[in-house]
Amino acid sequence: MRKLLLLLVVLVTGVVFASRLFYLQIYDSSYDKLSQNNAVKIVYDYPQRGYIFDRHGSLLVSNQPSYDVMVIPRDVKPLDTLEFCSLLRITKKDFIRILAKAKVYSPRLPSVVIPQLTKSEYAALSEKMYKYEGFYIQKRSLRDYQVNHSANVLGYISEVNERIIEKNPYYQMGELIGMGGVEKQYEDVLRGTKGVKYIQKDRFNRDIGPYKEGIFDTLPTRGNDIKLTIDAALQQYGEDLMVNKRGGIVALEPNTGEILALVAAPNYDPSLLVGRERSRNFTKLYYDTIAKPLFDRVLQGEYPPGSPFKTLTALIGLQEGVIDLDERISCHGGYSYGRRKLGCHHHASPLAMIGGIANSCNAYFATVYRRTIDKYDTPQEGIDHWREHLLSFGLGDYMGYDLPAGNKGHIPDADYYNRAYQYPTYKWYSAATISNSIGQGEVLLTPMQMVNFTATIANRGYFYRPHIIKNIIGADSIPSKYKEKNITTVDPKYFIPVVEGMHDVYRYGTASRIGVPGIEICGKTGTAENYIRVDGKRMQLTDHSVFVAFAPKDDPKIAIAVFVENGYWGSRWAGRIAGLMIEKYLKGEITRKDMEDFVLNGSLMDEYKKPYSGVPFQINN
Repeated sequence: MRKLLLLLVVLVTGVVFASRLFYLQIYDSSYDKLSQNNAVKIVYDYPQRGYIFDRHGSLLVSNQPSYDVMVIPRDVKPLDTLEFCSLLRITKKDFIRILAKAKVYSPRLPSVVIPQLTKSEYAALSEKMYKYEGFYIQKRSLRDYQVNHSANVLGYISEVNERIIEKNPYYQMGELIGMGGVEKQYEDVLRGTKGVKYIQKDRFNRDIGPYKEGIFDTLPTRGNDIKLTIDAALQQYGEDLMVNKRGGIVALEPNTGEILALVAAPNYDPSLLVGRERSRNFTKLYYDTIAKPLFDRVLQGEYPPGSPFKTLTALIGLQEGVIDLDERISCHGGYSYGRRKLGCHHHASPLAMIGGIANSCNAYFATVYRRTIDKYDTPQEGIDHWREHLLSFGLGDYMGYDLPAGNKGHIPDADYYNRAYQYPTYKWYSAATISNSIGQGEVLLTPMQMVNFTATIANRGYFYRPHIIKNIIGADSIPSKYKEKNITTVDPKYFIPVVEGMHDVYRYGTASRIGVPGIEICGKTGTAENYIRVDGKRMQLTDHSVFVAFAPKDDPKIAIAVFVENGYWGSRWAGRIAGLMIEKYLKGEITRKDMEDFVLNGSLMDEYKKPYSGVPFQINN
């Protein structure tokens, strides 16, 4: 009996030990991971980032080799710090700080000591790296810009920070990620997939070969190339035209929504944000609070649109049935309401709609606007109906384009005015919002929104979402939302007279002197009043120059919006620039050399040096 009991105890004990061993080896990987942490070194093999081309296949961005000095803190052995710092061209104080930060991040994972060495720096350092255990050189690829323009479109790449790593564990400290523009928007497409090598180490921490004969190793996968909708030649020309000016140009292909040019001025050479000087250069750009070259005025600048907005006032008036094409409205130097007057320049009077657009008559559009609001029982109801029409043009909200920057502008609603006028304590009427009729008041648009409503007029009532991706090479087509037709609340028949009015702007109206031979352009000039508040006082600065246009009239190939800060009036700067851009795109050459010389040799820098002029955008209030 005792023998059986002893045998049973031995058997039970053996089963328990065997079961535990089986569990640890098969199901529980924690000890396996722990042993790997001590005995296996992980080395990443970084892929080539995808190239970026323009719509015609011209190369915009490629890659160049780069080398980072990396450290695994737990593997560091005593070293000649002064000699090593001399090789790295850093101070001992910086070295201690960098090593301490790396330890905090992870003692066993690699961190960057010095990023982005050049080929010559790599050659000088690589011969001596064997002396410094725990340190090694990691090869990566940096961007190699083939153009000196389009920085706001292309974006740049930069090292990930801890916040990015927490959100996306794919990245490790020292790795690069797209920041801004196309690089950020299409990061997942461009970056590719990094390869991984697992290196076995012995008890003396020496590499002894691939872990388990490399069965877990993977090769890197190169990122996809992408083709943009941008026309590089047109983009370059636009940036040349905007030298010594602030503002933006954006051009679309109306029947697709493809962005042909997106110029934010001032801009910068994208190569400034490559290499070891990247951080220093970025700091200079970031702290330039006057010119703000990192501020994309096309996507982020919110401006009063001025007179181009009158085309929308006309369309809404026609749709609401408060005006017809034959009714003429008198103008006696402006529109009077109460003791106030909305001034207007002198022109023939009275005017019907087409003439009102061509001559940019404030009295005409103020009348149409008030009738639109007053059609309803309350101004609140009228404002909200007016707003719904505008929202259908893509205004007052983010438009869904494929660039990461942007602001939504402002199309006020009844709640906004109720708060502003403390309703119901104080009542307000349509006259209180009359400046909206001419694109002033509380209406704010980005230049991207301005070109979108212009493209909508060119299409006679619909638009495609603006986008900058033409196709991803080796992948599926672009998102379907960029192929969907967005239809406005305005009947297509009402766009026909508005197009005629915009054509007459060039025939005899406010742009009659800046036409382009051989091209039927439809456009609208704008002079946007420009106010700021200083110490609580409202101050008027030099007006902004605004222009929107499309061409040709009956088969539009390009729609454009140009905004020049402090540019006086619409036809002086913005109108000329729009005409030149249209001719450059449609003809490939310039015949209006007089306009080109005026713009290329002209400067507004003296204007920007005036007090309070160095602001990127103003809000009328």
